[in-house]
Amino acid sequence: MLRLDGTATATRADIGGKAFGINGMRALGLPVPPAFVLTHPDSTQLRDGIRLLERETGRGFGDPTRPLLVSVRSGAAESMPGMMDTVLNLGVTDSTRPGLITLGGNAFATDIAERFRTQFEQITGSPPPPDPWTQLDLAAAAVFRSWMSPRARAYRAHRGLGEHGGTTVTVQAMVFGNLGPGSGSGVLFSRNPITGEPDPLGEWLPRGQGEEVVSGRSTPRPLADLARELPAVHRELLDAAALLERAHQDVQDIEFTVQSGRLWLLQTRSAKRSDAAMVPLAIGLVESGVLSIPVALERIRPAHVTALTGSRIIGRAGAELLATGTPAAPGIGSGRVVPDADQAEELAAAGHRVVLARPTTDPADVHGMIAATAVVTGLGGSSSHAAVVSRELGRPCVVGCGPDVLAGLAGLLVTVDGHTGEVLAGELPVLPVDPRLGSHLGTLADWLARHPAPELAPVVRAALARVQSAPARSR
Repeated sequence: MLRLDGTATATRADIGGKAFGINGMRALGLPVPPAFVLTHPDSTQLRDGIRLLERETGRGFGDPTRPLLVSVRSGAAESMPGMMDTVLNLGVTDSTRPGLITLGGNAFATDIAERFRTQFEQITGSPPPPDPWTQLDLAAAAVFRSWMSPRARAYRAHRGLGEHGGTTVTVQAMVFGNLGPGSGSGVLFSRNPITGEPDPLGEWLPRGQGEEVVSGRSTPRPLADLARELPAVHRELLDAAALLERAHQDVQDIEFTVQSGRLWLLQTRSAKRSDAAMVPLAIGLVESGVLSIPVALERIRPAHVTALTGSRIIGRAGAELLATGTPAAPGIGSGRVVPDADQAEELAAAGHRVVLARPTTDPADVHGMIAATAVVTGLGGSSSHAAVVSRELGRPCVVGCGPDVLAGLAGLLVTVDGHTGEVLAGELPVLPVDPRLGSHLGTLADWLARHPAPELAPVVRAALARVQSAPARSR
């Protein structure tokens, strides 16, 4: 058991990305709920860790008046967003209800208990036992086991990640975005991971817990709403994002909760980004003084340059617009709409091009997302499971089209534009180059003249030639 108080010297490989990020944030003096990490199942160490959290929070695990609730989360060295299990609000029992009512009222206590019961049953396959310590043992064991779940193994196979390493388990004191006014949860990217633009991108769900945001079950509001409702919290969040970006020398994906007007940071990690965003992000980090040019060039692969000159739809003006949503992962994908991940995998294996359309996606849908040419959801925002995983997989994605839209799409041949957030009827032709991107390629060419990178130079030259010969943008 390792206490994550900012003094731990363990590496990401030792304790996993989640714990490493928490420890680093506390070392920077940022507001983070207390936490500890286990590298292997051990009931005794779980109890020792909970005692640390009790001392730091002034709350008691199972205490009827000031109950301590915790989250139990996975954390591999390589980020695998949404692929392994998480249990929130653990520690709820009949005896802790009075303390939860004191904290937030009867409706809050009921909401917390129901969230916990539902999630615990989903993860462990059984109702929560009345003893909080047994809850903790069972949840930690389930999270450790989730490393070998079919969805996690499929994701690792697709990404070329090995089966070795496993996951750690991070246990963290809960803070509550669903407590009431002045509370909520959200996700902030320190720069736009979809387009590569330098402005932060984020979402905010008032009176909600973070799982609702990242799962896509709720459609959050833009970060501008947080700036309007809680301007001091918004400023503190942006300042923290800038600090973390410099500390990690990379674009950060930050999960946060606001409880009664107080900001808490729960997680930071390097943001999953589209291939098309990689070059503009690298240029922006250099221009901001976060990265040197040689380091930026080391991060750019030929595939990133190729993606930068990606396709665009032509003949859009005559196409029927079937749905609109939030553009969540760039690119163009065409195929027959199917509502089920298993069906998507079966049809793709038979040689058919399919678009997966789901109300939301979860880790059980990853095999269908891999098989599809594009992903569309009825709910969720740009930080939902569908959005984050689609960017990682390189699948065009449009989210939040509306819960009643998808039924009308099933079986249709469509084209999904992940740049604009549109779903159009038919299989539309595409032009493979967007000529607006010449400035980024010109910057790369200037860098390469001073810092040679033999594997990139010919790709950049070829991309510049394609851009310079491309016709003007049309609709």
